[in-house]
Amino acid sequence: MTQAVVVITGALTGIGEATAKAFAGRGDVVVVSGRHPEVGERLVGDLKAAGAVDAVFVRADVRSDSQVEKLIDTAVTSFGRLDVAVNNAGTEGALAPMTELSEQQYSDSFDTNVLGTLLSLKYELRAMKRQGNGAVVNVTSIYGNKGFANGALYVASKHAVIGLTRSAALEAAAHGVRVNAIGPGFIDTAMFARVAGSAEMQTAFASTIPQGRAGRPDEVAEAILFLTSSQSAYLTGQTLFLDGGVSAG
Repeated sequence: MTQAVVVITGALTGIGEATAKAFAGRGDVVVVSGRHPEVGERLVGDLKAAGAVDAVFVRADVRSDSQVEKLIDTAVTSFGRLDVAVNNAGTEGALAPMTELSEQQYSDSFDTNVLGTLLSLKYELRAMKRQGNGAVVNVTSIYGNKGFANGALYVASKHAVIGLTRSAALEAAAHGVRVNAIGPGFIDTAMFARVAGSAEMQTAFASTIPQGRAGRPDEVAEAILFLTSSQSAYLTGQTLFLDGGVSAG
């Protein structure tokens, strides 16, 4: 099997890290990005130990056009192509009543979650269209399909990611490139801990999930592997909600 060349943004923790390790475990080439070089270089070592044919860290802030361009150019120049891209960089942003939100808080959320996804798609699709194939997964949320009080910025930004996914899929389909999204529910990550707060509140959140528990980052990673594999070759423009049954009710 030919190893895939994979780029993952926001790869240094949580879902991004688990996804990088899942691709590494398949023996792929994994290019990871984030804003903390020391963490990135440690992750590169972990990925090689996990089985990656090669692994590279590129410092990139997804809010910067030039840094995202450098990230994708590094992958293509170093390895000759780009097979898979996972746009995972994101933030929960300000959680507050809508009447208390500021212009700066809006920018902080949307620049990372929406502009960051748009810029990533811009350069990923250029590379994939040239080669005539590729698969992209954008990481949204169950809140890309519903609302919650005091989370307007996060909710709106994750709705926007689904809109970008659908539009990108239509633009890319004729070029052999697929674009889908994954919408995780409550996943046991640092972000979930920050949002939920205390251990008691985390338990309370978990009790609202039909399966009775938060998901694991590796479970999201496995779903991303499916969305980028030949098993989903006829799937594009869709969002897979991975939430233990929350969105079923």
